[in-house]
Amino acid sequence: MPLPKLTKLELRIMDALWKQGMLSIREIQESFPDRDRPAYTTIQTTVYRLEDKGAVRRAKKISNAHIFEAVVSREAASGRLIDELLSLFGGRTQPVMAHLVESGKLTMSDVRDAEKLLRELARKEEER
Repeated sequence: MPLPKLTKLELRIMDALWKQGMLSIREIQESFPDRDRPAYTTIQTTVYRLEDKGAVRRAKKISNAHIFEAVVSREAASGRLIDELLSLFGGRTQPVMAHLVESGKLTMSDVRDAEKLLRELARKEEER
């Protein structure tokens, strides 16, 4: 099954599940800051949509409350978002990298980490 496309609210709900593990709809709602907390029914509807998309599942039931858990990992969801972003640039990474550098969001530490990953990837390619 392909990774589902997630809305901003769906990603925020997934973030609560990734950080805290299995949660009820009420617990998900309470994970939002007071000033920015969606209505219970909004969270409920969105969680059910996530369930339909295969991103979450009902793990168990306690009394009348269903407890949900993430099925899609944070890494898979972030990978999909990055792929979607790159598709806006025809798959080219250079415009994204240039923006990160110009905005100061890409540090030398990030560059060293990327170089290390590239070396590891090259080493794995050579072993094949």
